[in-house]
Parts: sequence; C-alpha cells; structure tokens
Amino acid sequence: MPRPLGELEDAVMTRVWKWNRPVTVREVLEDLQRERSIAYTTVMTVLDNLHQKGWVRREAEGRAYRYEAVSTRAAYAAALMNEAWSQSDNPAAALVAFFGMMSEEQRLALRDAMRIVEGPETPEPEPERPSRPEARPQAEGAEGENPGSAPERDGR
Repeated sequence: MPRPLGELEDAVMTRVWKWNRPVTVREVLEDLQRERSIAYTTVMTVLDNLHQKGWVRREAEGRAYRYEAVSTRAAYAAALMNEAWSQSDNPAAALVAFFGMMSEEQRLALRDAMRIVEGPETPEPEPERPSRPEARPQAEGAEGENPGSAPERDGR
C-alpha cells in the first residue's frame, strides 16, 4: 500500500501526472517556482526519492534523467482509499460514513463507476411469443391469405 505522498512529493507528482509524459527536473522546477522558491537540488532529490519508492521510472538523457509516472493519480487515490477502508474494524460502517461525506456529484460519479465495474446489465430474455399468421410479411402469402384474417390484423 502506498503511503500518502508528502506535500512536496504531491506537488511534483501532480505535474508528472498532469503532463502525462517524461519530464525533466528542470521542467518541474520551473513550474514549481511559479508558486514557491525552491532549489534545483530539492526537486532532483524529490524525484529521486519518488523513483526509489516506485512512483516514477526514469531514463537517462545525457547526464540527467527524464521521469515518468508508473501509475495514474486515480490509481494512487484508489490505493489510499482501499488501504483506509481495509484498516476499519467495520468496513460497512466506514463505507456508510464515507458515502455520507460525499457530495451529490461524487455520488453520481460513484454510481457511474459501479456501472462500469459491474458491466452492462443483461436484460432478461423476453418470453417467446408464438408466431401468428398476421405476423408474416404480406408479400409471403398475399394471394393465399384467409380472407377472414384481414380485419383481425387491422384490429377491426
């Protein structure tokens, strides 16, 4: 189970997930510097730590690395929720409490997710109906048709 990311780890991973491509320390640094003062070596250390923890993979590019997320933010959030839920001594009560905290929008998203996980509902097969003469195409038996059947077919 993943341990929750620290504040700086989360800030770095947010960019890696958002950009969804291999990134350099410099790219992350420049984006982070819009919000805070931070050193190149700090970002490099955080990305190295995230690599050691298995959150990113890296590929050498010259003397530097390009880092890429191993999984998605959604997978990370799901793992955190699963871990928290599995720690409960009453999982059903924990779910009820969690659902009670959700907004209507979140509950709708949950319903959609459940439909995806459960797959399409297969409708119950309709009972077989006996074939009736009036159900045949008209061209098939127009000449030899029983004259008494026409009003019945029209509902008269």
